[in-house]
Amino acid sequence: MRRQCAKCPWRKSTDPHDIPNGYSVKKHKALADTIATPGALSPGVPIRMMACHETHSQACVGWLAHQLGPGNNLTLRLLVIQGRVDARFKLVGAQHERFEDTLPKRKKKKPGIIKQAIEHARERSEVEEERRAVKPKRSKKR
Repeated sequence: MRRQCAKCPWRKSTDPHDIPNGYSVKKHKALADTIATPGALSPGVPIRMMACHETHSQACVGWLAHQLGPGNNLTLRLLVIQGRVDARFKLVGAQHERFEDTLPKRKKKKPGIIKQAIEHARERSEVEEERRAVKPKRSKKR
């Protein structure tokens, strides 16, 4: 029985950037082609599988679990029944429910230096306006 890899992208605890042997967001996104339409059966069409990033010769355990479970990949289920795909595996930890969730989370960008300078200038301008509004005008003595 195969055990899920420590850095499997289907594990919620995995940061995809920590996947060994180099990580490519572009290649990761291209794996969306391995996700079947739930409940669709495509006889005669070759199945595309997500390979394990460690063994490269077998299907990813996390992908198998997803496609045999919530992904409802009927073609894969037939291959398992026929003995052409080994579905004996052990998952480790909480799993993502959708392929999109396996992709890295977008980090909020810090504003650029020009944007920061503009914001700082606006804040200073607002403070000056408030000071002028609060400061009473002095009458000139004669």
